[in-house]
Amino acid sequence: MKIVGVAACTVGIAHTYIAQEKLESAAKKAGHEISMETQGTIGTENELTAEQIEEADIVILATDVKLNNRERFDGKRMIEVATDVAVKSPNKLVKKAEEVLAQKQ
Repeated sequence: MKIVGVAACTVGIAHTYIAQEKLESAAKKAGHEISMETQGTIGTENELTAEQIEEADIVILATDVKLNNRERFDGKRMIEVATDVAVKSPNKLVKKAEEVLAQKQ
């Protein structure tokens, strides 16, 4: 499974990057490819390309704030959660993504 996602917390520092790291680790552990973008106080980092989004099976948005360029994900299967969910339960979140995709088939 190919996952793309965005992490963004209200302050744009700690939870943004912790959510990114936890999701990347959980997805890789489950054998999936993942690319995460962060939107924080220093702007957007690791910005997802149109190609990455197009190839993705699912989008995970772990955010506490309004995202920039959210329309890029229109038409994609998506899971939206608060950053604390990604921080506290990244493995369950990846499992949920697997379940959402399984329902598609």
